[in-house]
Amino acid sequence: MSILDRHLDFVHALRRTGMAVSLAEALDAVHAIELTGIADRERLRATYAATLVKRQSHRSAFDEIFDLYFPARVGAGSALDTQGLTQSLAEGLTEGQVGDGAKDLSAAGLLADGPEQLAAFQEQLVTALGMGDPDAMEALAREAVQRFGLIRGRSEGEQRWSTYNVMNRTSPESLIERTMQGLLGELDDDPSIRRLVEAQVKVFERLVDAEVRRRAAEVRGPDYVARYTVEKSLEQRDFTSLKRADLERMRREIQPLARRLATRLTKEHHSQRQRGALDFRKTVRASMSSGGVPLRTHHKPKRPHRNDLVVLCDVSGSVANFASFTLLLIYALREQFSRLRAFTFVDDVHEVSDHFRPGADPAQVMTELASSAAMASLWGRTNYGRAFTAFAEKYPDALTPKTSFIVLGDARSNYSDLALPVVKELVGSARKSFWLNPEHPNNWNSGDSAAHDYAALIPMVECRNLVQLEEFVHDLA
Repeated sequence: MSILDRHLDFVHALRRTGMAVSLAEALDAVHAIELTGIADRERLRATYAATLVKRQSHRSAFDEIFDLYFPARVGAGSALDTQGLTQSLAEGLTEGQVGDGAKDLSAAGLLADGPEQLAAFQEQLVTALGMGDPDAMEALAREAVQRFGLIRGRSEGEQRWSTYNVMNRTSPESLIERTMQGLLGELDDDPSIRRLVEAQVKVFERLVDAEVRRRAAEVRGPDYVARYTVEKSLEQRDFTSLKRADLERMRREIQPLARRLATRLTKEHHSQRQRGALDFRKTVRASMSSGGVPLRTHHKPKRPHRNDLVVLCDVSGSVANFASFTLLLIYALREQFSRLRAFTFVDDVHEVSDHFRPGADPAQVMTELASSAAMASLWGRTNYGRAFTAFAEKYPDALTPKTSFIVLGDARSNYSDLALPVVKELVGSARKSFWLNPEHPNNWNSGDSAAHDYAALIPMVECRNLVQLEEFVHDLA
């Protein structure tokens, strides 16, 4: 594999995770590498990052993919020197390199896995964790994968590695307790030190996972591993499948997204060429220089049209993440609308507009909404027909000809009555109406989904991630 082929495959893998890398930026990276060279791997990483990475949230995925396409080691852990790195970049990794690395490690006696060897390895790992030694933990992660992570494939000669197997044998809970005992001795448990030790164990697990991916890339190719193991960027991940660790990152990402959208909307309003009403006084004043003949008319600035916004949001357990982040974005964009009213429902409707008060802390707002939503979803059973009917009866003045009406939910109503005539009347009362559905269109109308029935009355838009949410808000304005 040539260096050009490796570069193109690397860029393609970055794009597949959601990173926007243009042709011009890919060429900029090539020109930069011509100046910095490829002999120093970390300099190469920094060069690619400087030319291709635009957001901090993308850096983790970038590093994972870089390590797959430009590995620091081959086989069972043989380090690449400058010459070896250059060769691997230009020619790719060969099966001979992989085999030789494994033989070298085996010859060193590192594959033994008896009780004594396991105890000795755990003792080394506990020492490295207690000292926070990154180099030692990286070396031990490689050794752990070689000793405990191998899974024999179905076909002869096929090899796979497992992070789970490694962590199961090394026993993270035992490591934490032994490290704590080594640090504190007979002293009482210290919560702050325990958190530090737990963080070090997490670092070790990430090192093990990286080593497993590297070995898999040598066997199956970096493209395969990047496609199936590297997570998409935060903007492209489905709201409904977010992990707990992703939630706070998503909340932090919402605010800059809202600011970018607000800036774009402002520019677009100002760039409109439609003229406002005639400014008679300014026109007459300007005509004095031409003998009273108005050679040029002057107009008052055209003010952007600001609509009211009403949001009706399903907060049941299946769409809770989606609802939370969508409401947060709309909260951040509330200044784009003259008035904002928000309602949540499971089977009954509650107005939560007071939570979106100016000057309120967004995090506190989401905490309050999440608390109320949790209570509602705990006791309620999703019923869209009942919710629409209750909304029309309780809040008949909510929708007007100046109102943009947005429904947020998956349209799964547990086979209950859909109240379609009520929905038709609500849509007719609003200026614009939209339905944001966090499910893939392939799942619409499957099982208890009534998406197609509602879509016949109100435009339904797929909105599973931040990218699609950004596109919708841009079109809404």
